[in-house]
Amino acid sequence: MLKDLFGKKRKFATVPSVSMTQEVPTVEPKEVPEGLMHKCSHCGTIHYSKDLEKNLRVCKGCQHHFPLSSPERVQSLLDNGSFTEEFDANLISDNPLNFPGYEDKLEQDRSKTNLNEAVITGEGLLQGMPVVLGVMDSRFRMGSMGAVVGEKITRAIERAIERKLPFILFSASGGARMQEGMISLMQMAKTSAALAQMENERLLFISVLTHPTTGGVSASFASLGDINIAEPGAQIGFAGRRIIEQTIRQELPKDFQTAEFLLKHGQLDMVVHRKDMRDTLGTLVALHTHREGE
Repeated sequence: MLKDLFGKKRKFATVPSVSMTQEVPTVEPKEVPEGLMHKCSHCGTIHYSKDLEKNLRVCKGCQHHFPLSSPERVQSLLDNGSFTEEFDANLISDNPLNFPGYEDKLEQDRSKTNLNEAVITGEGLLQGMPVVLGVMDSRFRMGSMGAVVGEKITRAIERAIERKLPFILFSASGGARMQEGMISLMQMAKTSAALAQMENERLLFISVLTHPTTGGVSASFASLGDINIAEPGAQIGFAGRRIIEQTIRQELPKDFQTAEFLLKHGQLDMVVHRKDMRDTLGTLVALHTHREGE
């Protein structure tokens, strides 16, 4: 009796044995649909893609600004439904230098982006005020500037002059398009000359530099705004960091060529968070727009 009361107790719970021939139910792993989640490359925060889009593609963890496509940018800025028709939508690049594979790459980008070139231009309303808008798209040949990009921007400037409207241009580019050689470099002078004419007409040009704005684009129209704005963290510069360091044989600051660095050194007028961009641009346009009776 006492033996039964004070006998050794098992230290571990027992489970029924399973025969080796008995089938064990398996659970199939659920596949996560492609594009459902997005991980921030800067801080590692994982977002639902739809939530990221609602937040204007800005990371809630570190406020990193992901690139926006040109249609997304237009939608985030202009009054709903006011951008009715794209200027010069049918202009398409050819291959003036017979650069190998260039035509195939252009066709691939057209299919991927549903755009004919790396910039869209048009007219719309910004908080009720008419403006001419241009938006470069880094998905198309990294936003590089060839003959068509330069022509579309020049024509947009000319339309702004003709209609006496402000011109707002969002840049996102790797620079001049190497496949078009000197023809692409000529666009730097052409766009700059058109902006000089706009200045003569005393019309407002606001340049917004987004990540990245480099090469011939940064050295021409992107830096010629009456007001130059950038998004936080945007890389802005002409030559690459490594090339500059090798040339001057000095180590550059860690924040070199960032929007914040340029603002600190007087090369920008302001750095504006994406959520504040529409209101900021609306205020600037209102301050520079003549209204009847005023």
